[in-house]
Amino acid sequence: MQGKGINQKYLRKAGLIALVTVLGMTPPLSTDMYMPSLPKMAVYFHAIPALVNMTMVAFFISMAIGMLIMGPLSDRSGRKKILIISLALYMLASIGCAVTASVYLLILMRIIQGLGAGGMVSLSIAIIKDCFEGQTRATALAVVQSMSVIAPIAAPVIGALIIQVSTWRTVFIVLAAISAACLLATFLFEESIHEDERNEGGVVDSFKRIAVVSRNRNFSAFLLTVSFYSAPFMAYLAVASYIYEDYFGLLPTTFSIFFAINALSSVFGPLIYMKVNSRVSIRATMNVLIIAGLASAAAMLLIGNISPVVFLATMIPFSIVNSYMRPFSTNILLDQVKGDTGSASALLNFMHTLLGSIGMFIGSLPWSSYIGGVGITMIGFILIALVLWIITARITSLK
Repeated sequence: MQGKGINQKYLRKAGLIALVTVLGMTPPLSTDMYMPSLPKMAVYFHAIPALVNMTMVAFFISMAIGMLIMGPLSDRSGRKKILIISLALYMLASIGCAVTASVYLLILMRIIQGLGAGGMVSLSIAIIKDCFEGQTRATALAVVQSMSVIAPIAAPVIGALIIQVSTWRTVFIVLAAISAACLLATFLFEESIHEDERNEGGVVDSFKRIAVVSRNRNFSAFLLTVSFYSAPFMAYLAVASYIYEDYFGLLPTTFSIFFAINALSSVFGPLIYMKVNSRVSIRATMNVLIIAGLASAAAMLLIGNISPVVFLATMIPFSIVNSYMRPFSTNILLDQVKGDTGSASALLNFMHTLLGSIGMFIGSLPWSSYIGGVGITMIGFILIALVLWIITARITSLK
């Protein structure tokens, strides 16, 4: 069953899916593409790795804030207008990143870039909710998630190739070009939320809708649980280049291959979800995901430092179950709200990004071994998710 917003005169269904997919690719494109350059950037700026990693942490924190701003505003002013503003911010900040001569200015540009990215990501989910319903929406989420695997596979490879022939600055020029293309497509996008469906009142009233959504116990409790579960993956992203290049001594191009293999494994999560969706209960699914995540983390701590191949093998299971978690949890969360889609999408993405940023920060701490740091972060966050899931299963109607 399709919603009203699917009637896109210019983009059509395929164009809409393509636009939403690229918007959803914003986080991996904005991080993975320049990840192979992080060690070289630390040398260029004469900065410690932790300071250079702040360009990633600042981006994700800013993106989380952007979600809380742009999502509710889109419920009031419409998706198209807010999406154009978000894309323009992202594009201009990407150009700023490409020309800056200071790591501190780069962090500032990444903050501005993150604000725009927040709107892009939150509106991608809101547009799916506007345009699809029921099983069609579940399939659309899984398809978009599957297609989004292209970004973390291609981004580090492209980034590694770029620094072979150019510099890290070119990476941000490419990001600016991608956002410019999305901006052009957005001008062809027909508004997916109609006038009679928009929230009334002023800007402040729009932000108050976040509080309304957050008071939904089914939504908030489950969102907190799945956000803790997914957060450790960001710790891996923050230090993957240091693990493969500094610890194991791989070249940037070789690192990109290992990173791409892990990203490619993530495509199996959404594909499995499309096969088993509605056949397995929420409770059974959560139990399997938690057990698999803990097993992956334990293996990483025990044998992950043996070789890059073994480390990759311990990370792949978590990558698969984590990629399953996203469409699975997003579809359940969207079912918990009626209206306020922009605010719900903002909260959904905000919590994932906020806790992911915390996971990224913890993973970037000066551990004696980044492999041990990632493994410990995974176990800690998943155990918290386990406790939260036990509580959620008791206080909500989610079964």
